[in-house]
This record gives sequence, structure tokens and C-alpha cells, in this order.
Amino acid sequence: MLQLQSSQVILPKPDCVGDDACAFSIIDNTLFISVLCDGVGSAKRGGSAARQCVKFFIDQFKTRPKAWDTPKTMEVFTHHINNLLFKESMSQYEKIELLTTLCLAVIEGETLYTLNLGDSRIYLLSPEGELRQLSTDHTMDDEYMSHVLTQACGLSENIDVPILSTSIAVGDTLILCSDGVYNLIDNTSFSQLLQKGLGAKSIIHHISENAKPQDRDDMSLQIFRIDALDPLFAIKHAPLPIPETLFEGQIIDGFTLMEPMMEHRRIWKIFKDNDTLVMKFPMSADDPQALDEFVREAWYAKQITHKAFGQAWVPKERSMRYYLMELIEGINLRDYLKNRTVSIDTAIELGKFLHKSEAHLLHLGLVHGDIKPENIIVTKKLGEAGVTFKMVDFGSIVEIFSSNSRAGTPSYLAPERFTGGIINESSEIFSIGVTLYWALTGIMPYGEIEPFQTPTFKTPKRPIKLNKNIPGWLDSIIMHAIALDLNERYTHYSEFFYELKSPEKVKPYFSKGIPLIERSPVTFYKIAFLIMFFLEVLTFVLYISK
Repeated sequence: MLQLQSSQVILPKPDCVGDDACAFSIIDNTLFISVLCDGVGSAKRGGSAARQCVKFFIDQFKTRPKAWDTPKTMEVFTHHINNLLFKESMSQYEKIELLTTLCLAVIEGETLYTLNLGDSRIYLLSPEGELRQLSTDHTMDDEYMSHVLTQACGLSENIDVPILSTSIAVGDTLILCSDGVYNLIDNTSFSQLLQKGLGAKSIIHHISENAKPQDRDDMSLQIFRIDALDPLFAIKHAPLPIPETLFEGQIIDGFTLMEPMMEHRRIWKIFKDNDTLVMKFPMSADDPQALDEFVREAWYAKQITHKAFGQAWVPKERSMRYYLMELIEGINLRDYLKNRTVSIDTAIELGKFLHKSEAHLLHLGLVHGDIKPENIIVTKKLGEAGVTFKMVDFGSIVEIFSSNSRAGTPSYLAPERFTGGIINESSEIFSIGVTLYWALTGIMPYGEIEPFQTPTFKTPKRPIKLNKNIPGWLDSIIMHAIALDLNERYTHYSEFFYELKSPEKVKPYFSKGIPLIERSPVTFYKIAFLIMFFLEVLTFVLYISK
């Protein structure tokens, strides 16, 4: 996952609003974009052009066509915003009034793509302290005309968009700044300040303090220190073919395909050297999104080491796109509990198992995303009592706090997931609660929800009313876990697990709006008795006063 330390600041010149604008964004945890614009002061709407330009790039990159590579995206979008600004100037003013410099930097994989129009600059600082200018100042060569721009965004209908690609690594620092910064400090001093690890605000403050007021201009500075690059980019772009058809007996890298495990025939039971394993391929040979999801799935799968999951790995030498998994022999929980419910002790063990599974994923910054009986394998060991569980389906695993994931099965999803809510510990606890509810009662608390259905959630029956063997404390835990109101549901796995292993500390749980007679029958009847007693006394007093 791409990770950066970021800081940015804009300091207008004294007694001015300022014409600079800047912003950055990390998209899908894999692609970084930064934009810095210095609105030309001699143009009436230079500041407006700068702000419009920055917003345009940030918004458009989030919805860029997946088929476009990064250089094409940068080029097309730059031509588009340039034409918009130029045409608006001509239509409103009949001369150039929407004019701004442009610095655009994009990080994808281990490559930094940059372009600039005008005299704002882009630098790259190596861990060794070498400061390189990656941009070119588009200004007049004459020293008396050096402030005149030869290229800028909105200056003319036709522009050249030179895009530079530079290899980057962890430890590098990317810097974007306006001329109001570099005109007041030499490269050596600038590099020294950056190497100290100072943020943009501190550096701007240092530079402005040592400048004369009459020399000051708008000062914009963005600093990005690279802590981690996206490891999946190189994996995704490795030249590995994806087979369109697969068949029994086919041999791939020494593995013999024995039988498909799913109807789509992309997951196979395989055999090699007396070992039976599982081989999984991408769902489609010509679908970029399917490939992206597969690469991410394989990457997550091989990070997971807890015994609650089967092992997964990617062979170093492959002739095709696939990854391998341990074959888990057993039966899924839904089939295991066909026509019966789980025992209380097994339900408790199941709850603890699901907690441990999710806690391990949380350590990796992940969530399962699709907890349900079909993804829980029940196994029995010869000569041992009881059962053990394993989690399957690496394809549903996503990063925690994802908001645009399609992971999950509707009947097990928390209500907020249907309205674009993020996947977090609380939403996963809801799925755990629904699974336990079903395992103990054979009934879904909120009914069966079909794909693409907009469900209506009503207060479910307490599981204890459907299975009298359920102890009150476990009933409360389940109701707490499947609460519709986020403020009433467990927030963290640790809260759920603590109560699951400490029955004596579980407090009775009732959702808001539950009648008093259900929440506390004894209190209800005590109050009813007192009311009846008071009415009897009142009746007696009225009778004797006549």
C-alpha cells in the first residue's frame, strides 16, 4: 500500500488574499496525485484559474478511465483544463484572464510522472541529500523578461505537455513549490531544511522571516516523504498469461489439474509429488478489473499466517497467472448444520474462532468482508472430540475502512453497508452476530436478503425465544452484535471477545424502544403493583370521604 508523510501550506503575500492553490490525494491506496498552481497575478482571474485547475485534476483522477495509462491521463486532462480556461477567458473577457502555472505529480508503482506549465517547480530529494529539479521553467530567456511565461495553463489553445517519468524509492522526498518559495532561498539551503525533516509550514516560516516584505510573493509548498510504495503494481504488470480454458489432466508447471471445485472452473484441485493442493486463476483473461482484484487477493492471501486460515502462496517461478492454497478437507457450516442447530459450547467456540480470525486480519489492516456459514469449514480430527473451524474465501478480503467494496453477502451485511458505509470492526461484528444467530436458531434475524434488494430492517426476535437452551448472557451478546444502531453495537472485536469469554460480566442487553415488561419483568410488575395499590387507596379515600 502506498504510504507518504505529507505537509502543505499556502502563505499569501502580505495584505493579499493570494492566488495560489494546491491539493493532493491517494486514490484506492495505490495512486498518488498532487497538484500545485500559482495563479498569474497580472490576470484578473489568476487565482480562480488556479483553484479551478487543482479541483479539476483531483476530481477527474478519481474517475479516470481504467483503460488509460497514467501519462495519457495526465496529457488528456491537461489539454482539457487548458482549453476550458482559454475558452472561458475568450468568451468572458476576449483576452487571457484565467491564467495559472501548473505542477502535476503522479506516483504509480515505482514511477513518478511529472509535468509542469509555467515557472512553479517540482523537486526530488534523495535520502543522500541530492536535490534534483524535475521541472523546466517556462519563462523568457532575457533576464529583464524572466517573469514573462512562455507556457501556462490557459495561455493559448494549443500547448505542449512534456511528461517526465522518474524512478523513485522509499526514502525519497517529492517537493512542489511556487516561485515565491525558490526565489527567496538557494538550493543548498533549501535542501538542508528539507533534510532536517521539517514540514512545509516550518520551512515557509523560516524563508519568509528572512525575506524583505517587498520581495515577498505568494508562497506555496508541498512536501511528500515516501514511506512505502504500492507492491502490487509490478506484480500486476508481470508478463504472465491467463488461460482462457482449463481441463482435467492439464499440466501447469508440474501440477496436474484433477477436478474443478467451482462451476466457473477457475479453482481446481491439483496434484503434484503426492500432495493435493488448490490452484486458483483469475476469473477472466481479458478483464482488467478482474485481474486487479485477483492480484490483490493473492497478495492478501499470502500475508495471512494464522492457523484459522489455510496457507496460500505464490510460486516464484510461474508460467501462468495463478496462486496456490492448502486443500482444506471438511464441510461448510451451513451443510454441517443442515436440519439442526449448533450446541451452545460449539457456538461459543465458533464465536471465539471468528474473533481470532478477524483479529489477525485487523493486525494486517484487513477485514474478511464476507463472514457467513458457507465460508466456515468444519473439520473433525480422528480420535478427538468436538470440531475445529477454518475460514476460507480470500477473494472477499479487503482493507479495513474500505467504502466502495462489493464484498459480502446481503443477508449478513450490516445496515450501513447498504448505504455506502465503510467496512470496519463493527460491521464485521454484525456479520459474526448474524452467523451465530443462524447457527443457534436456524433462522436469519432479519430474513433472507436478495442481491440488489433495499432491505427494511425490523427488530428481530431474541434468539433465546427461538432456542430455550441459549443462556441469557449469550443472547445479550448476539443481540448486542446485531444491533441496527451503531451506537448500540460493539465497536471493536476486543469488546465482543471480552464478553464472550467472561459470561459473568455480561449485562442484559435491550435495544431502544423495547417495552419495560421485556427488559425487566420484575420491575414492570413492581411498578404495576404500586400503581394498583395507589389506585385502591385513592378509591378507599374517596369512598370514606362521601
